[in-house]
Amino acid sequence: MTSAADHPVPAGTTTPAEGTPFEELPPRRTIRQAVAASAMGNATEWYDYGAYAVVAVYISQHFFPAGAEGLLWTYAFLAISFLARPFGGFVWGPLGDRLGRKHVLALTIILMSAATFLIGVLPTYEKAGILAPILLAFLRIVQGFSTGGEYGGAATFMAEYAPDKRRGLYGSFLEFGTLGGFALGTVVVLILQLVIGPEAMTAWGWRVPFFVAAPLGLIGLYLRSRLEETPVFQDLEDAGEAQESVSGGLRDLIAEYWKPILIMGGLVIPLNIANYTLLTYMPGYLETKIQLSANESLAVILIGEIAMMALIPFCGALSDRVGRKKLWWFSMVGLFVMALPMYMLMGQGFGAAILAFAVLGLLYIPQLSTISATFPAMFPAHVRFAGFAVTYNVFTSVFGGTAAPLNETVVGMTGFLEFPAVYVMIGCAIGMVALLFMKETAGASLHGTDIPESEPEDYGPEAITAETEALDACGR
Repeated sequence: MTSAADHPVPAGTTTPAEGTPFEELPPRRTIRQAVAASAMGNATEWYDYGAYAVVAVYISQHFFPAGAEGLLWTYAFLAISFLARPFGGFVWGPLGDRLGRKHVLALTIILMSAATFLIGVLPTYEKAGILAPILLAFLRIVQGFSTGGEYGGAATFMAEYAPDKRRGLYGSFLEFGTLGGFALGTVVVLILQLVIGPEAMTAWGWRVPFFVAAPLGLIGLYLRSRLEETPVFQDLEDAGEAQESVSGGLRDLIAEYWKPILIMGGLVIPLNIANYTLLTYMPGYLETKIQLSANESLAVILIGEIAMMALIPFCGALSDRVGRKKLWWFSMVGLFVMALPMYMLMGQGFGAAILAFAVLGLLYIPQLSTISATFPAMFPAHVRFAGFAVTYNVFTSVFGGTAAPLNETVVGMTGFLEFPAVYVMIGCAIGMVALLFMKETAGASLHGTDIPESEPEDYGPEAITAETEALDACGR
């Protein structure tokens, strides 16, 4: 492996072997703006899921008739939004490869934040009868449809703006936004519960968290409107290689890239089972199954989420040095081994629940922190948005959206409180098989119409140093 000293870097002329010309990379300020715009939209998306999850008990009391399995129906309505996500992926993904990433992301964040806001003004079952849950289901479908383009688009947008050798670091901030959205939803609800009390929270306070989505969406839209299209997509357009039609792009994706679709799908399964078991199902699980108080269950989640957020950038940067696959192996093996003991520990009380959730969350981070660096790189540029959006949302719909209702149903029917741990273990076993076939893409260029694949010299400390020195020399 050669070092930066072996390659003089005249400003504006240096090109990494088989990579992106340094002089064509955006300035660091533009990259940071792209990171902020992507992360903010992602935070808005997952704020909705986080807020919905932590007020699930209140929603169950207001949108379903007395005597019904309200909490189960509430989680089922969470799953409804996931049914719409594949349709969003099939629509927004090919549009993003045809029209560009930026335009699609502007539309999805408007739809997403508006649907979340409107949940806060819905009439309850007591006032509107069956119309109340119907309206709730409709807004969850709109939210899911918009999310079908938002997440894949934001990840693609960030990955295509980031320098090749530090895509893991920059991409990790998208997931920082994910946990930031979850954590913000938890913080808002916890503060409300402490300030206004349980009676007011039940009466009207549960609506307030949904109103916060409006300003979050406007901030994200403003940040995105100030950016140009990604350099990778601009290159496609300049070369005349962008998709000529939406249907043609979708046809090319399925016919020619079914192998990366299956591999990515196998990795999305453990990712989403862990994600929605730990972050979405956990608040209700701790309160109704472990018998923690509402404030204690939220405190457990919040402490764990903050610890996870602190670790995300470090794991993202580490993946640039050692590769993505090693971190995924560590995460899935760790979760497979520790899930059951940690769920058993969780039932021992408040302090034990904090420790157990933190351990599981920290083992999950190597997967979460590298999504934006790993998944977009599994497809070539001309089908990247569609490849990510379709694959991610189809498998998320099946395995992510069903995680909470499935866990709730099995635990309720059997009394087996550790079933969520077994479900996470099953997901990890599937993921380890898929990981055997995944190509390493750390440090590889995302330009062009070939599937990216890295060589050992494309990533690691020396490659990062060489890129940094070249960017400095180019004044970028």
